[in-house]
Amino acid sequence: MPVFRWRESWEPFRDLERQVDRLLGSLPFPIPMIRLERQYPPVNLYELENEYLITAELPGTSSDDLELTMGSGMLTLKGKRTGPVGVADDRFRRHERVWGAWERSLNIPDRVESERVTAEFNDGILKVHLPKAAEAKPRQIQVVQGSTS
Repeated sequence: MPVFRWRESWEPFRDLERQVDRLLGSLPFPIPMIRLERQYPPVNLYELENEYLITAELPGTSSDDLELTMGSGMLTLKGKRTGPVGVADDRFRRHERVWGAWERSLNIPDRVESERVTAEFNDGILKVHLPKAAEAKPRQIQVVQGSTS
């Protein structure tokens, strides 16, 4: 009888992963961060004709709880989400939404006019407009004959 069966070799690991997920899901404290693979908040960066546009999904966040700073080629988003009011931690049977303070820093493109950056927040979507700076155009440098003294 073969010890290793190719078709069935990963099934025990899948069973183990399902059992661990079930165990972690049943714990009464907020453990979903262990398996969180994405950073918060999720963002998209678009290059448009005259600007770069960053969008971030921030459900449950107020514009008063947002802080944006830019410097050294980085845009930093800071904020907080408040948890449910009047619900004790021991009442949770499932806890997938995170709350509390968060911070995320993003590299921004070099060609951005930082003094013209604007942001708007509507229906839980943050939009950060990063206007493109004019590219430095090459210029012709005239070479003149120097004296031989």
